[in-house]
Amino acid sequence: MAAPIARIVDAHHHLWDLSAIYYPWLTDRVGPRMYGDYTPIRRDYLVEDYRRDIGPLPVVKSVHVQAECERAASIGETRWLQAQAARTGLPSAIVAYADLAADRAALAAQLDEHGANTALRGIRQMVHEVLVAQMQHPVDYLADARWQRNLGLLAERSLHFELQILPPQAEAAARVIARYPSLAFILVHSGQPRDRSLEGLERWRGAIRRLAALPNVAIKLSGFGMFDPQWTAGSIAPLVHHAITCFGAPRVMFGSNFPVDGLMRDFAGIWRAYDEITQGYDDAERAAMFYDNACRIYRI
Repeated sequence: MAAPIARIVDAHHHLWDLSAIYYPWLTDRVGPRMYGDYTPIRRDYLVEDYRRDIGPLPVVKSVHVQAECERAASIGETRWLQAQAARTGLPSAIVAYADLAADRAALAAQLDEHGANTALRGIRQMVHEVLVAQMQHPVDYLADARWQRNLGLLAERSLHFELQILPPQAEAAARVIARYPSLAFILVHSGQPRDRSLEGLERWRGAIRRLAALPNVAIKLSGFGMFDPQWTAGSIAPLVHHAITCFGAPRVMFGSNFPVDGLMRDFAGIWRAYDEITQGYDDAERAAMFYDNACRIYRI
């Protein structure tokens, strides 16, 4: 039996105050979601709510990832989160939104405004949207020359990029990542194993191997409820083990994706599953994946 996990960094979660920041997908542009009705999360989700969900678990630090507010409000979201961190101690790190396909000067100014908030650590722009049917007029960022060039602005500011792609995009993403060996990339939501067919899972396994071959990529294991609302520790264990085998324990982190994944599992149930699945790893590897890696990567 492995030693109990003494400290946890939740490497991926969200907060929102619907009266302070406009989130169209939670208010007036509610569309179909692959995991069903999400009425329960169409309300404020504050640090106090998050701590209530944590309960007795030893979550001592956390990483907030931008929650798809209105684009014009993205800097406001970062400022609001920084204020929450000052007031409550959480989140410990912030990953904001910025449009890397924008004019370079405008993007640089936006990054500087985000960067005035001391908890800023990275940027997420959803690259997978080009393959999502309900998205209107999406851009294939991985094929966009200006988008690719603008990644350099992140490296200049010691920010990383949170890479949210689907498995068919892995090869294109790998080519872009290889151009920026000094820029850290974090593969979001387990590389999104949405296609649960045998062929789909094999494509996901190949994508994980391809991206893990790049030393400047780490992975966050999270969001399993978005791909299989009925998941169990047994059903996701092969995915978790494959990711750890490919990336190695020093490049793996765990996240709750709360409150979104709270539609499928309670907070304790998610972390209980991660704990159960990793029982076969040694104590140092488990400490790295649950705490140390996120502290190092997010500088918290």
